[in-house]
Amino acid sequence: MTTLAEPPRHQFQLDANRTAADGDRRAAVRKALHNYSSARDKTGATFNDWKSARNAASAIKHEAVNHLDRYLEEFESKFTARGGKVFWASDSKQARDYIIDLAKRKSVRAIVKSKAMTGEEIHLNQALLEEGFGVVESDLGEYIQQLKGEAPYHFVFPCMHLRRDEISDLFHKELGTAKTDSPEELTMIARRVLRRAYIDADMGISGGNFIVAETGMISITENEGNARLTVGLPKIHVALIGIEKVVPRLADLALFLPMLATAGTGQHMTGYNSMYGGPRQPGELDGPEEFHVILLDNHRTRLLADPEQRDALHCIRCGACLNVCPIFKNIGGHAYGTTYQGPIGSVITPHFRGLEDWKHLSGASSLCGACTETCPVGIDIHHHLLHNRRNAAAQKPAKGEQLLWKAFAFLMQRPALYRLASRFAPLGSLLHPLVSGSPLDPVRSWTSTREFPHAPMRSFRDQFREHQAAKKGVASSGTQQGAKR
Repeated sequence: MTTLAEPPRHQFQLDANRTAADGDRRAAVRKALHNYSSARDKTGATFNDWKSARNAASAIKHEAVNHLDRYLEEFESKFTARGGKVFWASDSKQARDYIIDLAKRKSVRAIVKSKAMTGEEIHLNQALLEEGFGVVESDLGEYIQQLKGEAPYHFVFPCMHLRRDEISDLFHKELGTAKTDSPEELTMIARRVLRRAYIDADMGISGGNFIVAETGMISITENEGNARLTVGLPKIHVALIGIEKVVPRLADLALFLPMLATAGTGQHMTGYNSMYGGPRQPGELDGPEEFHVILLDNHRTRLLADPEQRDALHCIRCGACLNVCPIFKNIGGHAYGTTYQGPIGSVITPHFRGLEDWKHLSGASSLCGACTETCPVGIDIHHHLLHNRRNAAAQKPAKGEQLLWKAFAFLMQRPALYRLASRFAPLGSLLHPLVSGSPLDPVRSWTSTREFPHAPMRSFRDQFREHQAAKKGVASSGTQQGAKR
């Protein structure tokens, strides 16, 4: 697990280097993502026109995000009319304090929680534990990560980096169960523990995939049914949702639910798609007595105020950009040191947590554009990474880097000087082995995992000049022979 004892940039470099050197772990992640890619390609092909679906989804999110005030107020009006309660949280502290105060007022003893990346974002579990409230993650992957004391590795597949034998050893150590290599048996072990947690819980906490303004409802998508139990059994339900999750109409889910399933897991539809519109009504047999929705800003409006990158708020958290990113495949999710990993996380984290401390994430990209190409709502992710880099350079220029680029520009604008420097380039190739790996090595961080390139002894310009001269010689010889004939 990433611990930020070091500044974020230094910690990222340490974690990335360590993970990239773990060949077995990288192979396991690559295999899992290859299986995902095969499933997604097959399912995506069943759309009549995937490109048109992307354009439609992008247009809907553009409408929602650019009129957040109107749609969120519409949601609040419809939701509170059925007895629900809405709290607008400006930041992490306000959201945590509201939940803790509610738990204290209602004498809550135990809490069960389904997957909510907003909970990870505001460090909710730690805050509740410090106040003496027991919290159990009910999503299987999240539960495994909770037992390990680690954050999710991927915001859709929380424990995708773990092998079955590692999970078996974890259950044996933490739960005292027999070791097994059977996925079914491992699942049943967790099920026995979690069923008790649902029954004991006084409060259930969830996230939400979509907020439907038209009906005043939230939509939760899952594959295990744990969110339904988290919402339905405890007497209090708290949903913690980012304000950008709003969509204008219920009919919009007809597009977004299959699109989220296809892009996120390669399914036609996720196993459980549920709508919740308020606490238990008169005559209803189940559901919570109280239903609270916390609409979380936490610097989302800072991103909303940036017209150039505002469309990053269109994200539906499918994780598709992580799954195709060559950087994520090599360094894994924990190296990012933040809630939202991969390309989209590298775009939004500097807005959420500060550009100066988190600008390095935007540099951790090959800029191959695979993230933009795969995004189901058409976010221009790889260009936003460039925007972050530009903004970071403008905010606090790196003097050493500036000097380097000025020297490069000076050299490239002077052909004679460039040719002279090219002639000395082979000398660098000859001298580098003498300092390789030592503190005197100017490119040590680069060559620690790569071979230093060897400059050719003869430049392309020299070779081309000789080629042209030889060509002229052959032509001249041919002309003379023709004249003699």
